[in-house]
Amino acid sequence: MPEPEFATFAVAAEPNGPEGEYFEPIRRHLGAESMGINRLELQPRQRLRVHVHQRQEELYLVLSGTLTLIVEEVENEIPVGTLARVGPSTRRQVANRGDVPVVFLAFGAAGEHESRDALAWTTWDEDGPGRSPREVPNPPDFDE
Repeated sequence: MPEPEFATFAVAAEPNGPEGEYFEPIRRHLGAESMGINRLELQPRQRLRVHVHQRQEELYLVLSGTLTLIVEEVENEIPVGTLARVGPSTRRQVANRGDVPVVFLAFGAAGEHESRDALAWTTWDEDGPGRSPREVPNPPDFDE
C-alpha cells in the first residue's frame, strides 16, 4: 500500500506585525500541486498592486481584520470569516483601509473542477473499489 498523502501546516490568524513578512506561500509546505495557497498580512492603509490572472480564479478567506478587496475599481469590505471569489481576467487589488492589520488566505486554481470524483466506503474495513458517496450513508455519530 502506498504511503498516504497527508500534510498539515499551522496558519497564524493573528498578525505578525509591521516587521513580519506580508506574503507567505503555503502550497509547498503542504505539497499541494493543483492550487496556490498564500497567507497575506496587510498593515493599516497598506495595499498591493492591481493585478489580474490569465487563467486562475482566486478565493480570499479573511482570518482577522477587514480586507478591502477592490474589484474593477469597486471597493468591497470583506469581514472576518467571509470567503470572496474573483474570476480570471478580472482586475483586483487587495488593500487594508482599516486601523488594524488584516490577515487573509488567498487560494488560486485554474482549470475545470472535477466535481463528484470521490469514492466512499461504509467502514474502514470495507474492501472493494468504493461507490459513489450518494450511495453510502453517513455512519452513526461517535458515542459520548
